[in-house]
Order: sequence, then structure tokens, then C-alpha cells
Amino acid sequence: MTRRTFLGASALALSAQTTETTRQMQAVLARIHPPTFPDRAFPIAQFGAAPGKDATEAIRRAIAACAQAGGGRVVVPRGDFPTGPIHLLGNVNLHLEDGATLLFSRDPKHYLPLVLTRFEGTECMNYSPLIYAFQQTNIAVTGNGTLDGQANNQFWWSWKGNAKDGWKPGMPNQKKAADALVAMAAKDTAVSQRVFGEGHYLRPSFFEPYDCTNVLIEGVTIRNSPMWEVHPTLCRNVTVRDVKISTHGPNNDGCDPEACDGVLIERCVFDTGDDCIAIKSGRNRDGLRVAKACENLVIRDCDMKDGHGGVALGSEGSGSIRNVFIDRCRMDSPNLQRALRLKTNTFRGGSYENVYFTNCTVGQVAEAVVEVDFFYPEYENKEGRGGPFRPTVKNVVVENVTSKKSRRALYLRGYPSAPVSGVRLENCSFDDVAEPDLIENVDDLQLKNVKRNGKLMTR
Repeated sequence: MTRRTFLGASALALSAQTTETTRQMQAVLARIHPPTFPDRAFPIAQFGAAPGKDATEAIRRAIAACAQAGGGRVVVPRGDFPTGPIHLLGNVNLHLEDGATLLFSRDPKHYLPLVLTRFEGTECMNYSPLIYAFQQTNIAVTGNGTLDGQANNQFWWSWKGNAKDGWKPGMPNQKKAADALVAMAAKDTAVSQRVFGEGHYLRPSFFEPYDCTNVLIEGVTIRNSPMWEVHPTLCRNVTVRDVKISTHGPNNDGCDPEACDGVLIERCVFDTGDDCIAIKSGRNRDGLRVAKACENLVIRDCDMKDGHGGVALGSEGSGSIRNVFIDRCRMDSPNLQRALRLKTNTFRGGSYENVYFTNCTVGQVAEAVVEVDFFYPEYENKEGRGGPFRPTVKNVVVENVTSKKSRRALYLRGYPSAPVSGVRLENCSFDDVAEPDLIENVDDLQLKNVKRNGKLMTR
């Protein structure tokens, strides 16, 4: 075989592999369709809302009337509207017009009574999320307005227990309750008996549809959440589109699909205090008990700025994660730690399979461009060792990815008894890499036309 023939065959093979990845991604996209709503409007002003006045009851009445009529738009006009939690009903689109801002209450008592939710991947009864829906079909939050959780170091964030987030010795924090919840789940305590809320300091998520079908969040700006921002849980057919998230509090992940089937995240901007996107499926024994994978996700054309990871899988991935396509995303910040990150440990386990990271451009990240880590900390266990579960990672494909600056190109750490398997990189270039890769207990690592600092990588 001549050199020209060899190069031609290699190009054809790469093209075939890329085409197959695209075909699989298109098959997932064909299953995801945003909900539609009747052309009926229910302005909250007609239910008593006025700028600067508590709109909680007006919004509740508008949602009830909209649902009773068969669905439509609950319209928030220009202006600032203080509110407590909002509970969506089926066939209701909460629509924020240009210049509309919902200012969510900082008083935890307003988020009672308790609802079924998850805290860090474990089911419990806790404060209501700021916007919540339970077992509803066809729900949406849309428009060009703003959702402001008003969290800061004085309200909500200090509950994390970190000095940088406003906590001081003698102040309450979440640790005791978080440990108690994990202990309950380890004993298979009934979820109805995992009662938290007042006096326990477990922060709620911002937007959490729970066990819902046909979910859309589009166009809005979200800022200053108590905890995770967009957290669809046990949902089917979810679209997150053109959302702008800016928040730097503790655990302020941008979008956390958990145990969902069929999720599209596109054209969003993430500037966050934790992972920009974190895909999850339940934590430890509780994730295995529920046994619902997060699967069939497409993340495309998004911009990731500050955050722990551009796209992360886990760490609460005990129910497994599979069929994830990340395409044409842009990631760039000295405060973005990693571009693609898969994280788990022996307490969380889980199987992460069929992850495709393609056609993405990375300006700079502080750590590795691609990280697979089986040693994610488990509270006091700093390396996540000694748990009962064996994590699995296989078939991670990185194609046509470039980066301009990073500490490492690759950070891949498995166990001798549970190696990382089937990581394949093709047609990638990692420039201005400061340190050698860290690769431990990795089987079948494939590198084809991959360059680090201008030189072909072998291992």
C-alpha cells in the first residue's frame, strides 16, 4: 500500500466513523420534540399581579385557570415581580415577556410544604424548588425575561458551610442533614420518612420538573440560584434551548438532567459556580434502587465559560448514563477546570457508556481537556475508595476536538480491577499543554492523528 493509498483509507475510515456518530445522534434527536400549547393567554395582571407586589397568588391563579381551560400561556409582563415558589400544571407555558423579572423569595418558609425531590441525587421530602412540576405533561418556561433566585452569601449559599460562601463558625449548615440523608438511603429508609425542610438546610434547586413528560425551557436568563439551576428529574422528552445561566454560588450547576430519557440542550450559555452541565442518575444505593439511567442526550452549540466542567457525567451516576452526544460546543475560561469530565467512585459505581465528544473547540481550561476519574471524593473519603460498587466506563469517543491551553490533555484513572475501557481519540489537537498526561489502569486507549504541542501522541 502506498502512502497516498494509506492516507486515503484512513480518511475514509474516519469519515465513516464520524458519519455513524452523526447518524446515531440524529436518531436521538428524532425522538425529542418540544411541547406545543394552545394560543390562549392568561396575563398575570388580570389575576391581580402588579410590579413590585408579591405575585405568588396571582401566578398560582393564572396557572390554575390556564390548566382548567385546556392550556396556553401564563404571561408575565415587563417589570419586577416578587414571588414564592411556582408549581406548573400540565399544558401550561409560563412565558416571560421582554423586561420581565421574577424575583424569588429568600425566605425558606415560603418553600413549604415539602415536596418529593432529590438532594444531590438522593430522593427525599424537602423544600419546594423555586419552579416545580410533579408528574405533569406538556410544561414550559419561555420568553426573554429573567428568573432571579436572589441567592447570595447572606441567603441560601451560606448553608453549604464554606467560608467563601458566607458561612461563619456557629452558623447552621447542611452537613448534618446531608449525611443523615445518605445514611437513610443506605438503609433503604422509605422516601416518605426522609423528611427535611426547616432546620435541615438542604438547599432547593431552581427549576425542577419531576417525573414529567414533554418539558421545555427556552430563552430565559437564570441567575443566583440556591443550588442547581435546571434540574429535570425522571423526565421524558426535555428541551433546554437558548437559556443563559449566570450564577457563581456553591453547587450552582447550570443544567443537571437526572435519570431522564431524551434530552436536547442547545444554544445555551453557561457561566457557573460548578459544572456547566452535569448528567446524573441518582446517588449510591439510592440510584441503584430507583435504577433509572440518564440516556439519549444531545448537547450542541453551547458556550461554557466558568465552571468545574464543561460537560460532566456524574458524580451521582449510580443508575448509569449512556448515549450522550456533545457536538459543536465552545469552552473557554481560565476558571473552567475541564472540558469533558466523567467522575465516579466505588460508592457510586454506575456504568457510563457511549459518550461522544465531537467538533468542539476549547480555548483554555485549568486542568485536563478530557478527564475520566474513578477517585472522586465521597465526603470524608477523599479518594472514593472502599465502597461496594465497581464503576464502568466504556466507549468514550473524542473526535475533531481542539484546545489552546490546558494543564494536561488527558487525565484517565481507573482501578486495576475496574479499568477505564474503550477511550478513543481521533483528529484532535491539544496545544500549550503544560504537563504530561496522567493515564492509570486504562484498557484499549486508541489515539489516531492526535497531537499534543504539535507532536503526534502515542501514549
